Amino acid sequence: MSASESTAGPPAAAGTPSGVGPQGHPQRWLILGVICLAQLTVLLDNTVLNVAIPSLTRELDASTSDIQWMINAYSLVQSGLLLTAGSAADRYGRKKLLIAGLALFGAGSLLAGLASTTGQLIAARAGMGVGGALLLTTTLAVAMQIFAPGEQPRAIGIWSAVNALGFAAGPLIGGFMLNHFRWGAIFLINLPVAALGVAAVVALVPESKNPRGDRPDLLGALLSTIGMTALVYAIISGPGHGWTSGRVLVTAAVAVVVLALFAYWESRIPYPMLDPHFFRDRRFTGAVAGAVLITFGMGGALFLLTQHLQFVLGYGPLEAGLRTAPLALTVVALNFSGLSAKWTAKLGTPVSIALGMVLMSGGLVSIATLASGGYGGTLLGLLLIGAGCAVANPAMAHAIMSAIPPDKAGVGAGVNGTLAEFGNGLGVAVLGAVLNSRFAALIPIASASLPAALASASTAAERRRVTDAFSTGLETSQLVGAVAVLLGGLVAAALLRRAERAHSEVVVA
Repeated sequence: MSASESTAGPPAAAGTPSGVGPQGHPQRWLILGVICLAQLTVLLDNTVLNVAIPSLTRELDASTSDIQWMINAYSLVQSGLLLTAGSAADRYGRKKLLIAGLALFGAGSLLAGLASTTGQLIAARAGMGVGGALLLTTTLAVAMQIFAPGEQPRAIGIWSAVNALGFAAGPLIGGFMLNHFRWGAIFLINLPVAALGVAAVVALVPESKNPRGDRPDLLGALLSTIGMTALVYAIISGPGHGWTSGRVLVTAAVAVVVLALFAYWESRIPYPMLDPHFFRDRRFTGAVAGAVLITFGMGGALFLLTQHLQFVLGYGPLEAGLRTAPLALTVVALNFSGLSAKWTAKLGTPVSIALGMVLMSGGLVSIATLASGGYGGTLLGLLLIGAGCAVANPAMAHAIMSAIPPDKAGVGAGVNGTLAEFGNGLGVAVLGAVLNSRFAALIPIASASLPAALASASTAAERRRVTDAFSTGLETSQLVGAVAVLLGGLVAAALLRRAERAHSEVVVA
């Protein structure tokens, strides 16, 4: 034992960084700003590439398949590595992995910005996905470590608001950059942010890790990475290749088998990466169930809404992005002001989650039933969804993180991120399938796509019939999403309420 170790005294809790007292780290709000900046950079790249598709097609002679891989390489690698990245951060140090994530993300951005072929860009995007996985898990884990329990809900609220801001700002920033610079600039703007982030993390963020020094679960990491990557790939490929195609069925089967092996392995070893006992905690299972259903409804519904704004109401991509901004701005306003944290503290986690998801469900119903009459109904729905997100998402994330021991904070963040990716992808796939089946039933020639159906329509009346059928399909799929969100709220609230009662009974006894 070194001299510094012998005089430091015992830590306040397993995995808590040095310098963090009962009131939290003295520079906790400044540190939160630093990690939120890193988080925002990663989130922007989830959406910013979409607006560059025409430029990439023209300048790199990219095919449709190339474009799909440019987009999917990032999300596939990032999704597949979330659990592994969280576990590595817990074991080797969250500060170290945060620095590594920023460095990898910056290097990948540089290579992407200078790429001259589609292959180079796809490889660079995959490298950015590795850095993104490290950042997404360590930012939330660090936030949980540097704040005292009483301030954690507000800190997570701000962290969640940054997620919403990234969703809204990606297309807007991308559109602005493409109007003034070549497409590579959308990646090169990450470089100063990454460099600033590394310097700030080195200077400000305290180190924290699991002091028990469990052996690394290498096989578990391998199985989870392969299983999650295969699952996400199957979900992404389903709409384009058909859910019964060999590619999708084989990939889905690989995912099921490998994830089943992962669950079996984790239950048999003394040092699991994801402890199966977590699922015996009703707080954890309630939050998990709610998180999947909330992202299922939200991810799918917002994916469909962008199509409605462009194909039915006739807005361009940048205009459509601006018209979805009220959702993110509502989340940002309620979380940065601390109002959502105050409501959660007053109402309690179960009621807050139920209330938030009822508001979101109402917003989806508003869009489904009123959007065809113009933007007013859509705006009302976006405001309701934003208010619901501001209340429910931080409460859900806090419930998941609170149900996991502090020394497993990275794994908890990995679980939270994995659920978001899984629910979002599943929502896009399932609600998109509902839309397509309803659309095809009303317009037999529409089995390919809305643009194809519109191209084959020879008169204004036929075009109107096609757009009306598409609107009907959107309404049906949005209502399915609303039901999923409402069910998620009720299930999560019920399970969390039972968990709180069981905990209070144990405390009294």
